[in-house]
Amino acid sequence: MSVNRCLRFLSRLQPHINPRTARIVADSGSASSGSVLYHKQHPAGSVGRCRHASSNSSSPKPPDTSLFVPISLRTDPSVDGDVGAELTQPLDKSELLKVMNRFYKKKEMQKLAAEHGLDARLFHQAFISFRKHVLEMTSLNADLHIILSDICSGAGHIDDIYPYFMRHAKQIFPMLDCMDDLRKISDLRVPANWYPEARAIERKVIFHAGPTNSGKTYHAIQRYLAAKSGVYCGPLKLLAHEIFEKSNKAAVPCDLVTGEERTFVDLEGRASDHVACTIEMCSVTTPYEVAVIDEIQMIRDPARGWAWTRALLGICAEEIHVCGEPAAIDFIRELMYTTGEEVEVHTYQRLTPFSILDQALESLDNLRPGDCVVCFSKNDIYSISRQIEARGLECAVIYGSLPPGTKLCQAKKFNDPDDPCKILVATDAIGMGLNLSIKRIIFNSLVKPNVNEKGEKQMETISTSQALQIAGRAGRFSSKFKEGEVTTMYRDDLPVLKEILSHSVDPIEAAGLHPTAEQIEMFAYHLPDATLSNLIDIFVSLSQVDGMYFVCNIDDFKFLADMIQHIPLNLRSRYVFCTAPINKKQPFVCTSFLKVRTRRSEDQIAKQIFTSIVILCCK
Repeated sequence: MSVNRCLRFLSRLQPHINPRTARIVADSGSASSGSVLYHKQHPAGSVGRCRHASSNSSSPKPPDTSLFVPISLRTDPSVDGDVGAELTQPLDKSELLKVMNRFYKKKEMQKLAAEHGLDARLFHQAFISFRKHVLEMTSLNADLHIILSDICSGAGHIDDIYPYFMRHAKQIFPMLDCMDDLRKISDLRVPANWYPEARAIERKVIFHAGPTNSGKTYHAIQRYLAAKSGVYCGPLKLLAHEIFEKSNKAAVPCDLVTGEERTFVDLEGRASDHVACTIEMCSVTTPYEVAVIDEIQMIRDPARGWAWTRALLGICAEEIHVCGEPAAIDFIRELMYTTGEEVEVHTYQRLTPFSILDQALESLDNLRPGDCVVCFSKNDIYSISRQIEARGLECAVIYGSLPPGTKLCQAKKFNDPDDPCKILVATDAIGMGLNLSIKRIIFNSLVKPNVNEKGEKQMETISTSQALQIAGRAGRFSSKFKEGEVTTMYRDDLPVLKEILSHSVDPIEAAGLHPTAEQIEMFAYHLPDATLSNLIDIFVSLSQVDGMYFVCNIDDFKFLADMIQHIPLNLRSRYVFCTAPINKKQPFVCTSFLKVRTRRSEDQIAKQIFTSIVILCCK
């Protein structure tokens, strides 16, 4: 980040933070080391329903103290040596234990501690640590030694221990001393202010709304190709690659940027004015004339929705062309109202019809050219494709974790009229705008695994939006089939599919958010000993959002953060690497990700990790 950008960023934050927030490392007077650990996962992804929550009237939520584990303190001898014992007398450990237990049982002490952020759980943990410190240290600070000696001899009051107890508590729970600052940093109620560059320009937002196969993305791409500069943001690597090829074929030099590859059309590596990228990889600092954000309804996705929110609020483009379902129109208008930008809506109708058949397929013997069998698990894809090949038919296969090049080859093979491959077996990845020559969509199942708001996997019936996205691939306007058909593999599923498709799509009610690198770095200023995973945990536990937003699930991010914690990287590098498309279910990929020589310099480590990602990650 440049100096000018830093100044602008800090100037926008000034009304929301106090001067203490700007400090990098606070002098807590503690000789502690280690890190704050969390043994529970804070649930993320819950969607609020109350619109326009007031940032002034809403009270901050209390911290989830079950996440806090006290850090270990160094047992260095007191700088005062045995001055306390020399001025008074050595402490009797048995008498000292009685004094400490009397202090613990005093209700007034517990109540006073609660007023300073120590609830019953933290009070107990802090007392155990403080008692151990007092009883096991060979020499205490002179002031504490004298106070304890006076109490043991009857010359002091038990309440005199409290200031020293609180000093110790803040050493083992450092977040207690900066909780207000942490709350202000984790306030996510005005995400539009995170992007001062975008707020500094006047942007025009055009929403291309329509069902699948309506030409909405085509019109947005035509404007993208005609612009002097532009960025296309898509949900899939395959879509980004498709726009990359289409743009270069139209004599518009275009680069490709995904989580796995970066391709420059210029032989000397100079960046082109146009770029096609996956949504997570888009730049929010590079100025463009036109930006295209595809499949905007994904803004409500519990895992990836934050990337659409970031692109919509943060891209620096004169024109933002948003493509997606009509169900997103009202919400996008409401979201843009917070930035002071109006939304111009262009609506489109489907160019070719599709119909729901009255009969299920029931047997793979009934397959015909142009059929696509849609499965929601890799095992089903393998099983169905083997059964098709056993019948002497060739089939193409497309699913999410295939390398982009392999997906393109399979799609081209299926679309080629001269190729004998006329059957496609695919996951719902085809529902994201892929141009495939499909006559009939056959749902092998109507149930797919989903990640719920707590990050747990569960089986759910597909939504109307998902069913329409997939079914709409049949009878593509640019294909040889001018009318599409939709059915199911099994007879019992057909009435269920008809019921699903008869409903209207639920309107979007909230957009996903994710902590930014800048926010996590500001957290680290206050908690310098915390790991990245620790910082994310406490950030989410303290975060506040209004009814238009929710915090996306951060399990995969934390998984990678824990994996690379032992590698010496700066915090920003860790953050960037944790957004890598690593499939944590593939042990080989995870192991290869970790095979980095820690003795190398930080730059060499970063380069090696990035190379591993490019070669091995297939998502």
